[in-house]
Amino acid sequence: MAIPSSAAHSSSFSVIGTDVTVSGDIDASVDLHIDGKIDGDIRCAILVQGENSTINGAVSADQARIAGTVTGAIHAKELIVEASARVEGDVTYEKLSIATGGHVEGSFRHMSSGTLKKDAPRSAAPADEPPLTLVNEAKGEQKAAF
Repeated sequence: MAIPSSAAHSSSFSVIGTDVTVSGDIDASVDLHIDGKIDGDIRCAILVQGENSTINGAVSADQARIAGTVTGAIHAKELIVEASARVEGDVTYEKLSIATGGHVEGSFRHMSSGTLKKDAPRSAAPADEPPLTLVNEAKGEQKAAF
């Protein structure tokens, strides 16, 4: 999966620096690199989030590289969760990569190509397959069954 860092990305993009806090939704026609704090939803083509960045709201992007903290749902065709990332919210994706150390607290939903919609119905698992259960081995507790 090739989601470029902002330095390698040659098309038009906007940067929200570490000293900037945005309160409200962002609907960008350009790609975004966020190092600051966002209190609101983000919609853009490509999102690159810095390690010290915080997003409190939903993220919707064709491609997203998450390295900071996100509290809210993420909907992305291609999603990379870096080792430094902390995500609290449900994740909908077509392609997914989570680096060792990346933390996601929420459910995962795979969407087939071209059908990335927030409220799309879940497809049922085949009857001969047991449900997938996530377990926190350190605490011995069951987190979710799929």
